[in-house]
Amino acid sequence: MDQRKKTGNQGESIAVEYLIQQGFSIIERNWRCAIGEVDIVAQQAEVLVFVEVRTRHGQKYGRATESITPTKQQRLIALAETYLQQHEDYADSAWRIDVVAIQLGRHAPQIEHVENAVGW
Repeated sequence: MDQRKKTGNQGESIAVEYLIQQGFSIIERNWRCAIGEVDIVAQQAEVLVFVEVRTRHGQKYGRATESITPTKQQRLIALAETYLQQHEDYADSAWRIDVVAIQLGRHAPQIEHVENAVGW
């Protein structure tokens, strides 16, 4: 497994732990379809939450939240809509897309949770 994948997996595990501590229920991890992957599908109260996890070591390439480009935002919306089409139980659910950014370093990971990070 390459370093980028290891970093991503580490960040996703940290994000799952964080979301559970915040009262979210985790429904799925790494849900895939033809157009891509949703890192985490969770539920907070009555809202279905699609979570994009961005993990970085240091800030050499900027902050993790800065990596959500307009193209990535459109893909996340398409992924959420595809998930809802394929999971009829959630078809009428309120939903949103959050970003959980993890900055790894020498100390404890820094977690930034942006709710409703992608408008639709």
